Amino acid sequence: MKVLVVEDERRLGEFIQKSLTEQRHTATWVRTCGEASDALAETPYDAVVLDLTLPDGDGIDLLKSWRKSGFNEPVLILSARDTVEDRIKGLDVGADDYMPKPFSLEELLARMRSLLRRQSTQKQTVLEHSGIRLDLLGHTVQVNGKPIDLTSREYALLEIFMQNHGRVLPRTLITDKIWASSYDVDTNLLDVYMSRLRAKLESTSGKALFKTVRGVGYQFL
Repeated sequence: MKVLVVEDERRLGEFIQKSLTEQRHTATWVRTCGEASDALAETPYDAVVLDLTLPDGDGIDLLKSWRKSGFNEPVLILSARDTVEDRIKGLDVGADDYMPKPFSLEELLARMRSLLRRQSTQKQTVLEHSGIRLDLLGHTVQVNGKPIDLTSREYALLEIFMQNHGRVLPRTLITDKIWASSYDVDTNLLDVYMSRLRAKLESTSGKALFKTVRGVGYQFL
């Protein structure tokens, strides 16, 4: 399990990171909203432990922006705000669970396991966005009901974008997922595949589906 820990208090952040690592999880600890958003843009995570009072913003607003951009992985809020109203607000904006501080480490780990079990049973087998329907089991793609033939590489590209629509995906993240190593990929190869994928999808859709973010990567609109 790969977990992002967003906690501004150094001792607590290091403690949670160390505890998760000892449980054989991969834990990344960051202290601000900006660092958290950068971390999610660079690599996917299975779950997030989120504090609300952060130096550069409110965790509630951060969570809202994540959900709006299409991030659907489990988020557990861990906060000193422990009123019923605080918990309701956190859950209403998209948190999957809410634990007040101080907390039991054993309970935190148990709740994380529960969230991930629940998430694994709810994984979609069909992804749909902007008139595109991608069937993960049948390995088929339709645009506005019309079947589209994609190569295995084009299909893999589309799957990544369908799972992260609205997010700007860095080139290195895309190539690491499609090829064994981004270092072995010619700098123009990704652009070639993206051009082919765009042509096949947008010619049928009749609208722009992707945005090139110069110097960064691509965004599926």
